Amino acid sequence: MYVFLITFLIIYGGMHLYAFFKLRDAFRPQSQLTLPLIFWMIIMTLIPLLVRGAERFGMEKTALVFAWPGYLWMGFLFIFTSVLLFTDVVSHVYRIAFHLLSNRSPEYTLSRYTSRIALTLALIASVYAFIEADQIRSEHVVIASSKLPPSMSKIRIVQISDMHIGLLWQEVRQKRILKLIREARPDILVSTGDLIDGKLNRDYGISEHDPLAALLASVPAPSGKFAVIGNHEVYAGLPQALAFSRAAGFTMLRNQSVHLTCGITISGVDDPAVNQISHAAPDAETALINSVPRNSFNLLLKHRPDILPESDGRFDLQLSGHVHGGQIFPFNLLVRLKHHIPCGTTVTRAGSRIHISRGTGTWGPPMRLFAPPEVTVIDIIPQPQNTFR
Repeated sequence: MYVFLITFLIIYGGMHLYAFFKLRDAFRPQSQLTLPLIFWMIIMTLIPLLVRGAERFGMEKTALVFAWPGYLWMGFLFIFTSVLLFTDVVSHVYRIAFHLLSNRSPEYTLSRYTSRIALTLALIASVYAFIEADQIRSEHVVIASSKLPPSMSKIRIVQISDMHIGLLWQEVRQKRILKLIREARPDILVSTGDLIDGKLNRDYGISEHDPLAALLASVPAPSGKFAVIGNHEVYAGLPQALAFSRAAGFTMLRNQSVHLTCGITISGVDDPAVNQISHAAPDAETALINSVPRNSFNLLLKHRPDILPESDGRFDLQLSGHVHGGQIFPFNLLVRLKHHIPCGTTVTRAGSRIHISRGTGTWGPPMRLFAPPEVTVIDIIPQPQNTFR
């Protein structure tokens, strides 16, 4: 915990320091403006910690007051520093090229003007990212399998992931999501982790009595609703998260499988974060997958988009989330360094398929840049040949 806290303060504080010097050089504010800017950046650096602290002590209204400006600023600052870094790289390349070609340094620099351009672009991108976070869309995937009875026309699975119901969650957004789910008319509804976020349990509370849980429970899914634990369920408090998920109508699959009469076997595994608070077997996924009959269409629900070599080829489809598609460009480039499989549907080396959702909600900043939220609609159709689109 302390390592995470120190790392966060170094990285986030460093971003503020970098932005401060760039803004100071670009606008050369007078001393009466410099001190308020320093004070603002110090407060903004600490606000995420203040929000979590207020949540932990049940101060929901205080946390909400801090959260909106704090997380919007976080999203803007990430975009701003990303643009600044890009312009700095371009500026340094220009200087090096100029020196190599003319054997002298350029007589002037564009850094003051590029910082102003970066600020303008970041403001525009931030407004767009805030709007895009609410532009929830359906992604449609069709998979043919010979494991389904020929008498079936199709089985429709709808996946939600990373909703992060918490402080900044709005009931209006959830109703739009539920509208998309209802219109899809799923046979099976699945949640691949991080359904909730935060420790609230009072006025804005997340509990088994929460009205948002009742809204989710009202969505029909004739063959059942199933969910797995993500890392944020652990951070929010696992007993509370499980109570909310069950109240929302989900059957929690905790290193368990269930066979449905429609010919699908659904397996679900806990996120590795659970190991921090329990002593679950590290090879639970391998044992679970090996116990599933091979003649059934095997659907694996797993929060993180990782594929164990021992599991690859033993499941027909894995549904995952966690990465949010990067959520705010260019963070997706950093995400790919750790999680090499891109969002969307991919065929693995052993012939299994994995679909990684961009996520249905947002974490931290209520913003998305070039990574719109999705509700995934997967149709499993019976065909002897393997076709995919």
